[in-house]
Amino acid sequence: MSEKAEFIKDLSLPVIAAPMFLISGPKLVVECCKNGIVGTFPALNQRTSEGFEEWLIQIKSELEQFEKETGKKPAPFGVNLIVHPTNPRLEADVKLCMKHKVPLVITSLGAVSQVVNAIHSYGGLVFHDIIKKRHAEKAAEAGVDGLILVSAGAGGHAGNLNPMSLVHEVKKFFHKTIILSGCISTGQDIATALQMGADLAYMGTRFINTEESKAPEEYRKMIIEAGASDVIYTAAISGVHANFLAASLKAAGVSEEDLKKDRKIDFGKELNTEAKAWKTIWSAGQGVTTIDDVLPVSKLVKTLKTGFKNAIEEQYKLLEVFPKN
Repeated sequence: MSEKAEFIKDLSLPVIAAPMFLISGPKLVVECCKNGIVGTFPALNQRTSEGFEEWLIQIKSELEQFEKETGKKPAPFGVNLIVHPTNPRLEADVKLCMKHKVPLVITSLGAVSQVVNAIHSYGGLVFHDIIKKRHAEKAAEAGVDGLILVSAGAGGHAGNLNPMSLVHEVKKFFHKTIILSGCISTGQDIATALQMGADLAYMGTRFINTEESKAPEEYRKMIIEAGASDVIYTAAISGVHANFLAASLKAAGVSEEDLKKDRKIDFGKELNTEAKAWKTIWSAGQGVTTIDDVLPVSKLVKTLKTGFKNAIEEQYKLLEVFPKN
């Protein structure tokens, strides 16, 4: 019996649009799911649990209406929960996920068996994001259904390990769903993630530059103009290492000395402060190098499909040339 997530075979592409702080909302989630890829959002993008429930109801309603009108089953949607002792909303938000039977829950900053068991109680899946082997081992012990390997160059809270080494290291002991994150922006990148051993590609930065995201125009323009060297890795903004656009840090008056400082994580006290900071200090991964436009999700997914198919066909042609005796 396969330990991989069943929904993968029903997707139009093996892709999860990552939950992005302040960027992902119902509009982006619904359009992703309608186009056959998993759409997700952070619960904390709504300032209250009441608002979070309103979004859940909206997303479920729109996807049910889509299926009724088209006869097509949309991809499942997911919610990101911060499983950290200082998140005052965790218990309430878990209960709402159970109430509305959220298909996929993505946990961050802590893999707790109680949360996993709560989501499993109604048949939901739990994927947990990790940046190193030790975190992966703890998440596996907690019973998660998938691991999101956040490798070097990913947008938002990211690690600094090479994706090839991270995938190989984790696959030695974890045999469920593997999701790879880090600089994935094109159809060819998706194919590469699968070649490296992942089951799904996790894409964030590319979806900032969609018409349905909540990103301001200046943010999208900065991504188009940025290169890999314009992405700065620092823990000074949120207390967790993340990648940010250098131009936004400079515009906000953040100095090189500031970037060397560490902050203590406290979601209870600093959630509003962090939200204000991330409105003007913008995150992005090194995948900005391949982004030069803003597209509707439908067109982006179509473009990704073409690139994915072409990449696989080109790889297949190599069998005619290699290996040689």
